[in-house]
Amino acid sequence: MALTGRAALVAALGSLPVGILAPSWTGVLAVNIPLSLAILCDYALAAPVRTLEFTRSGDTSVRLGETAAVQLTVTNTSRRRLRAHLRDAWPPSSWSSEAEQASSRHEFAVPPGERRRLTTLLRPSRRGDRQAERATIRSFGPLGLAARQGYHRVPWTVRALPPFTSRKHLPSRLARLRELDGRTSVLTRGEGTEFDSLRAYVPGDDTRSIDWRATARGAGVAVRTWRPERDRHILVVLDTGRTSAGRVGDVPRLDAAMDATLLLTALATRAGDRVNLLAYDRRVRAQVRGRAAGADVLAALVNAMAPLEPELVETDARGLSTAALANAPGGSLIVLLTSMDAAPIEEGLLPVLPQLTQRHTVLVAAVADPEVEKMARARGTVDATYEAAAGTQTQAQRRRTADQLRRHGVTVVDAAPDAFAPALADAYLALKASGRL
Repeated sequence: MALTGRAALVAALGSLPVGILAPSWTGVLAVNIPLSLAILCDYALAAPVRTLEFTRSGDTSVRLGETAAVQLTVTNTSRRRLRAHLRDAWPPSSWSSEAEQASSRHEFAVPPGERRRLTTLLRPSRRGDRQAERATIRSFGPLGLAARQGYHRVPWTVRALPPFTSRKHLPSRLARLRELDGRTSVLTRGEGTEFDSLRAYVPGDDTRSIDWRATARGAGVAVRTWRPERDRHILVVLDTGRTSAGRVGDVPRLDAAMDATLLLTALATRAGDRVNLLAYDRRVRAQVRGRAAGADVLAALVNAMAPLEPELVETDARGLSTAALANAPGGSLIVLLTSMDAAPIEEGLLPVLPQLTQRHTVLVAAVADPEVEKMARARGTVDATYEAAAGTQTQAQRRRTADQLRRHGVTVVDAAPDAFAPALADAYLALKASGRL
């Protein structure tokens, strides 16, 4: 049983005349006995909570920053009218502010044998799965003095997906891709990789390219022309080790890497390339493979990356290299999204890098912290001079690490968070323009 504020107010109002006119046990009992009987009757007339039936429906996924609606249907199976307050409990990260949590509290009434649908609006502040905890309901009697209280577990999961904020850069990169395709679709003679069209034979053509059926149907000799293969393989490797937990500005490195992955995937699938995903630190955290180029690839990557969180462990570079080699066919582009910290690169990645560059084209991309550059430009006070020295040293270490990677034939992308995704897309287009992809 739960007493309401109304019961306390009635008790307080009844105590005033007793204290003034009849300050005795008789006066106290004259007020409390009728009030107690009224409370018991009110409790008895309240609709039972345990027999209520609950079902859920609504959204199961939402992009970070957008709103999801989850419906909770309450069915009153009793013969009494249900007057209730309900709290639909979700994790605190299901909302971006405390004001938005008000949508989880509902006040309603349900006649006997009927149902009501209550809508809770969620606006997750973090990626990942948000699971409904329980629905706590308080059923009031007709006088509003007492209430029955209980809870029901009604499971439901809403997955908060990466927001894909770099989508705005896609049209300009697609225009450059179309321009690139127009420049590089040069027809080759002889054996190629992808059939393009037929043309008339000219002296010097490889006789193996002659199409004898087309020749028999026409007046002259026809040969097949070929163009470079479009179905390339790209393996995106997300480093989910401890360095991915670092925040650059307001965004964790891992989230910036995910956003860049989505832009690269959208661009590469339009180019006809196959994109696979591997998230790794000391073991495989997520994997997407075997998907043909198309719209479903982007959806598969979004769902695979949504529940990922940084692991506070040092990434096993040798294991990462082995997993990448196992998931990438020969001649693939391996895009490693990691940090440019000197120690993890020099001690972990560089010793195993020849295993990757021997069979594949490798691109290493890292998010640069704009605060480091700001520190390097600081002047004036002693503290500013110290920060400038630290920032300059950090920049020098990053440049030295990037130079070491380039000496191994690796393409390096090192850009601030707001420019990271488009810089990675530009590096991909540059590789296609150079013929390395």
